[in-house]
Amino acid sequence: MEWARPVVHWEIEAREPEVLRAFYAQLFRWDIGDGPIMNVAPGIGGPEAGVGGHIRGSETSRVNLYVQVRDVGAAQQQAIALGGSATIQPFDIPGGARLAGIKDPEGNPLMLVQQ
Repeated sequence: MEWARPVVHWEIEAREPEVLRAFYAQLFRWDIGDGPIMNVAPGIGGPEAGVGGHIRGSETSRVNLYVQVRDVGAAQQQAIALGGSATIQPFDIPGGARLAGIKDPEGNPLMLVQQ
């Protein structure tokens, strides 16, 4: 019997990899390696079942990362200070998480999810 195939890896492509390396390392405290392929070590405290996701209708076609933070408003302000931008102001999903949207310095979208 076959089982559902999980997401096992993700990638951020960058025109200026060192700029994005500094942005993500400072914003999310990610441990990012050196070299042409800058590996990002898995974090501690993520969901036990692993990475989940969804598909939704949109006017654009892209992949979004959802990253857990302690405070979406503070993380959004830090992203701006690091050269990113705010795209969606913090909001609450009824009965769910608090979210906010940002873009990294190259314009890649991310969603912040409050712990």
